[in-house]
Amino acid sequence: MDVEHIEKAFVPTADKKCAVAKKGMVASAFPDATKAGVEMLRKGGNAIDAACATALALGVCEPQASGLGGQSMVIMHYNGKSFAIDGSSRAPSLAHSSKYRLQKKRKLGYRATTIPSTLATVGFMHERFGQLSWQKIVAPSIRIAKKGYKITQLQHDLQIRELDKFLSIKSKSGAKYFLKDGQVPYDVGDTFVQHDLAETLKIISEYGYTVFYHGSIAKKISQDMKKNKGLIREEDLAYMPEPIIKKPLSRKYRHFTVTTMPPPAAGRTLLLTLMMLNHLPSKFLRSSKPSSYHFVAETFRKAFLHRLQRPFNRHTYKQTQDKLHLQRSFAKQMADSIHNSMDATLPMMDPDFGGEDTTHLSTMDNEGNAVGITQSIELAYGSKAAAEGLGFLYNNYMSAFEFTNPNHPFYIRPNAIPWTSVSPALIFNDSKLWMVVGSPGSQRIFSTITQFLSRIIDGNLPMSDAIKRPRFHCSIGGTVSIEDGGFRDEIVQYLKDMGYQISVKERYSFYHGAIHATMKLQSQQGFHGVAEVRRDGTAEGLD
Repeated sequence: MDVEHIEKAFVPTADKKCAVAKKGMVASAFPDATKAGVEMLRKGGNAIDAACATALALGVCEPQASGLGGQSMVIMHYNGKSFAIDGSSRAPSLAHSSKYRLQKKRKLGYRATTIPSTLATVGFMHERFGQLSWQKIVAPSIRIAKKGYKITQLQHDLQIRELDKFLSIKSKSGAKYFLKDGQVPYDVGDTFVQHDLAETLKIISEYGYTVFYHGSIAKKISQDMKKNKGLIREEDLAYMPEPIIKKPLSRKYRHFTVTTMPPPAAGRTLLLTLMMLNHLPSKFLRSSKPSSYHFVAETFRKAFLHRLQRPFNRHTYKQTQDKLHLQRSFAKQMADSIHNSMDATLPMMDPDFGGEDTTHLSTMDNEGNAVGITQSIELAYGSKAAAEGLGFLYNNYMSAFEFTNPNHPFYIRPNAIPWTSVSPALIFNDSKLWMVVGSPGSQRIFSTITQFLSRIIDGNLPMSDAIKRPRFHCSIGGTVSIEDGGFRDEIVQYLKDMGYQISVKERYSFYHGAIHATMKLQSQQGFHGVAEVRRDGTAEGLD
């Protein structure tokens, strides 16, 4: 693998999906949000300032994926040290399994929401590691909410898909804010303005992020919840703890170090997958032999099943020692258990597993700092219920708890945290920070990031090529989802003959994640950034 070749082969594009810059880089899922981050760098801010401004702006112009009503997880490299910030949301104190016997209540409406944590996470990061004033950080998101942005094809399509769910909410609060005239999807190119959200952000800018948890905004959320039989109260918001700084998880892939989020995030699944693939030669992985897809598919199945079988949350069960999954000997044992056939001992049914719409942003500055934030309101457009007078959607993270087994570490209980599939990562080469990478995509996040990294590290491809390559995923039950026209017929036939079910998705399918990554070059000066071709975003930097 040749770092110099990878960096020199990078090709920037006019649509800013692939970008180069000299003094810093931002990659996110919406152009206005990327610009908000670059604006912070231009004003003398660091990667943390850029990430905070981008995160808030994404909540305005990508409301289907994140916002003030969601939660955020952060991987960060600051002043030469790496750490994770666990910005988990919390279950309200009134939450009890008896209130969620109907599965619908876990996904739709006011009871589906956990106490939002995104603003606490962004405010916490800025307070400790940012350089610019809070007002400067919030200003771009206020501007976007006030002036509006143009509805994209992706948003139009999602509004069509989610229309019935929006209209099923008795108060129609989500429909009022996010559908045209509160009734129909916006057309592509329509300017979407959010006056109430702009006012909410102005209050947050003026009084600080704690106003969301202790001030006038907290009161409004509580009143809204009481009125609509939701469970969040003022006390829940007031008791919302600060995000927790945690030691990240790190393991080698080839001679690179991958550093990612500990539980409740799924960084360990990403690392186990990479550690298993370490036992296959790079040459075999890049060969495109039909058998190589089988081996990777089985790796995905086994790694994800291991996570489901060994759920882990050290804040619930501190006595549990869960280091097994990151031992080299265990990864080798798992890799050696893959044979020239599907493993029939694995379940052939797929578990129902959580959300699908999330967003990721990556930032880097010239001082060596870097941030990756994966943030979400869980399913697309969250619970479809919005905060009256405040203009943001509530999440539906209640769907990410366990409701039947009280011994499960993520069983629903007051103040519990939901588990999540996010795994933003930092990549180091020779102990020097090289990349920040992450993706949305629920249980496909680890497979999306794995394929992107493998194409760079095993395939010697620049990020600009790696992001465009077709992706596939294999579920625990053996369903291989592939992108139409992305794989040779002989590969598809080989997998069918093996016993896999084939699910064909459209090319550049929304289903297969959305990488946003930045790179600090090692063979020359400067930065590279890539934004997902499957989403609306851009990468842009400071020259």
